[in-house]
Amino acid sequence: MKRADALEYHAQGRPGKIAVVPTKPLNNQRDLALAYSPGVAEPCLEIQKNPEDAYRYTAKGNLVAVVSNGTAVLGLGNIGALAGKPVMEGKANLFKQFADLDVFDLEVGSEDPADVIRFCQLLEPTVGGINLEDIRAPDCFLIEEELRRTLKVPVFHDDQHGTAIISGAALLNALEVTGKEIAAIRVVFSGAGAAAIATAEHYVRLGVRREHIIMCDRAGVIYEGRGDDMDPYKARFALRTDRRTIAEALDGADVFVGLSVAGAISAAMLERMADRPVVFALANPVPEVMPDEVLAVRPDAIMATGRSDYPNQVNNVLGFPFIFRGALDVRATEINEEMKMAATRALAALAREDVPDSVSVLYGKRGVRFGRDYLIPFPFDPRVLLWVAPAVAWAAVASGAARDFIDLDEYRDQLEARLGRARGIMRGIMNRAMADPRRVVFPEGEEPKVIRAAQIVVDEGIAQPVLVGNPLIIRETAAQHGIPLDEIEIEDPVASSRRERYAEALWRHRQRKGLSLAGAQQRLQDPVFYGAQMVACEDADAMVSGVNLHYPETVRPALQVIGAAPNAGVVSGVYMLVFEKQVVFCGDTTINIDPTAEQIAQIAYAASWLVRTLGITPRIAMLSFSNFGSVRHPDTDKVARAVELLRQRDPSLEVDGEMQADTALDPHALAETYPFSRLREPANVLIFPNLSAGNIAYKLLHRLGGATAVGPILVGMRRPVHVLEQGASVEDIVNMTAVAVVDAQQRGATADGARA
Repeated sequence: MKRADALEYHAQGRPGKIAVVPTKPLNNQRDLALAYSPGVAEPCLEIQKNPEDAYRYTAKGNLVAVVSNGTAVLGLGNIGALAGKPVMEGKANLFKQFADLDVFDLEVGSEDPADVIRFCQLLEPTVGGINLEDIRAPDCFLIEEELRRTLKVPVFHDDQHGTAIISGAALLNALEVTGKEIAAIRVVFSGAGAAAIATAEHYVRLGVRREHIIMCDRAGVIYEGRGDDMDPYKARFALRTDRRTIAEALDGADVFVGLSVAGAISAAMLERMADRPVVFALANPVPEVMPDEVLAVRPDAIMATGRSDYPNQVNNVLGFPFIFRGALDVRATEINEEMKMAATRALAALAREDVPDSVSVLYGKRGVRFGRDYLIPFPFDPRVLLWVAPAVAWAAVASGAARDFIDLDEYRDQLEARLGRARGIMRGIMNRAMADPRRVVFPEGEEPKVIRAAQIVVDEGIAQPVLVGNPLIIRETAAQHGIPLDEIEIEDPVASSRRERYAEALWRHRQRKGLSLAGAQQRLQDPVFYGAQMVACEDADAMVSGVNLHYPETVRPALQVIGAAPNAGVVSGVYMLVFEKQVVFCGDTTINIDPTAEQIAQIAYAASWLVRTLGITPRIAMLSFSNFGSVRHPDTDKVARAVELLRQRDPSLEVDGEMQADTALDPHALAETYPFSRLREPANVLIFPNLSAGNIAYKLLHRLGGATAVGPILVGMRRPVHVLEQGASVEDIVNMTAVAVVDAQQRGATADGARA
């Protein structure tokens, strides 16, 4: 990274990395009177009567102060409060991006610990928590201890505890990989500053014996009776030993933890460590010893660093945003040891879960799974919020530090929503699927991504998967990728006992369309035809396919074997596009090239049925290049006719058109320019006049508009069949499986289950 690039990044546009963004409108005199005088007096009076109402009427409950005096900034040392401000702004950015927490970065112009303490004490009415940052040792210990004693909001020195919590998770999993017991290991620390001492204490709470820890600083081993360069915090780890150098300390050690400087040890010093040593070289930006140097002399070593270009990055961003998120959401009065321990164990547990492709691809990887090169989650794994924050919140409740109680399931739903509307909606779909799992057949059962997705849906209780393919290939592929096949059914289309029954059924269904019995038997060797026939014969509730197939290769067999619903007559593809502020459904985007008015009406009806299935009230706009007859043309007349037909079929639907796309999404235009429109709010279902318009529009919205695309969701089929985009990720497959299960549930719950 070039110096000029870093400077330009901070200087471009509005200088710095953060801004204050209002959360309430201020568009007119009424808003002004509510936001400030006289209206603002009312919440002031309520808070005066009940201070807890500050969490109801102000931003206190989502606000963290990042406080520093700049005496120990990164690897730069004592550069002063002002020079440290870019770091504090960066910290604020991370809080917001990873956990949706607002931050004031506050740089204190004093090196006197008493000033920092008093400053933070005076902040207590303003913020929900205080993150101490880049304060030198031993001042940081004194400051944090006094603030924890005197304040009733969480105080957390990330330089101490962040490294302890994250490396603690890595330690637990490294011991899992090596098969060593934590009570038996010997640990050597290079460095005796704030991070090292806090990390050593955390390891003791995890189960490392204090007498098995040797801590070294610039003067060598910290031992009983040493007089030089000691303080009460180092003295906790003064050991009765005759070892005096770090090289001597490493002899026979199981774990090395570097929290010092580059070059603090040499690779040669590690040669005498125990078998399968664990080496955490965490100095930044250059570790105490480079991983390639370590592996050259100890190929059996497990490595972790603070760098993103090597496996197992111990990055504090895995901790502080989510720890504060959980603490503030239960109005915790402190961040205690139980909460820190909960964060460590949650991170360790998450690392043992499958990694979604959407996360792996951010790091240029595929097929990431737990092991020596993956001990802790990636920093950009969005699941960290969903694991760590609830664990911390619940630990606060259980330990008596919380002033509010949470329902864990509801809380996870709230956290999903913070990650974006797409994840919030998918969470709801997942919950519905798990309430009543159905059998879902996957014709591409030999594909590794499909096998992994099947294992995930079993683990999550989303569906009962059936993999179609050669059992030997499926088992070999699963073994190669470390995927268990427990509770996953495999169906061999060549040797299945169902084959003759399926051939007979397919022949009867297609015999007047030129298909012979022998032809039916031949077609059923195709896994997609076989999977579709399983659904047609009700041996499976839904089919999901398309990872390695062109769209027609899945749709055509489904149409021939299953066909459209009797009341539908037309099958179409709908995409759910999720933006930060809204969700929009688009149809038809995949099948009908130039639909008639009757077909457009059916496409809209099927889309509305899908939207209702997902628990959303549909508001349908039938799109054209004309607004309510402003242009007369056969194409606009066709759309206007489709509106009439749809209203006749279901008068309860909120639908209008023909209209232009901007009109459909503009509440002012709908209310002022077209007051007669039946749409009272912006449309959330956009129905296009032809396939060109629909396909182009959804792709532009996805690529240029930044929308998350879920689909295509096939509607109008007699039974549930859903087609994946070619190259879909494991996460896409899991999401579509949940959609398929909910689709199957809904059809079974209605008298006219195939009505869409």
